[in-house]
Amino acid sequence: MSTDIAGGTPAWHGDVHAGVAAWLGQAGPPPEFAVPADAPVGPAPEDLEALGPEADHEAVARKILLDALTGAARSRAELAQKLAKKDVPATIATQLLDRFEEVGLIDDAAFARMWIASRQSGKGLASRALAQELRRKGIDDAVAREALDEIDPEDEREVARRLVQRKLRSMRALDPQVATRRLVGMLARKGHSPGLAYAVVREELGAAADLDD
Repeated sequence: MSTDIAGGTPAWHGDVHAGVAAWLGQAGPPPEFAVPADAPVGPAPEDLEALGPEADHEAVARKILLDALTGAARSRAELAQKLAKKDVPATIATQLLDRFEEVGLIDDAAFARMWIASRQSGKGLASRALAQELRRKGIDDAVAREALDEIDPEDEREVARRLVQRKLRSMRALDPQVATRRLVGMLARKGHSPGLAYAVVREELGAAADLDD
């Protein structure tokens, strides 16, 4: 596996899936990145004491992190919570989290952008709701704000429009005022501002009325 010799940077730096594969030995990583052959296999124990006084706490903690990252990227705070729940000593946890961050397996800025893209397209969430979710994920407010600032206002408006269009299909028989109230409420729960919500709902109700004429 190639690395940047001068800086010692792995070729998979920043790519969570490739990085995890390398750490698991699937891509022939350098010895410094490989999981020890005697590292525990299978599900991690409920606590490190279950392995006895001779347990390799760092190897167990590393496996916990790799298992957590195998399915999806995660924030540093989420991973720190997993280690704490398994009673990993704080010093070892911090050292491993720092190392994973250094080689790009943990990247809160990239995680925030990925989360925004996924939740915006999949759930129709707007900036306000996304900010709350990122905060719950333990993303620093400054990091979250930088990622949220990349959202194009027109993209957010289009997300709201698609939500209204889908919901309108089941509201054809409703009074326009009732439909407006319900649609605006739906957009508000998704984090869209009142101004945008009312504007989009008026436009789509008007377009639907034109089609019915």
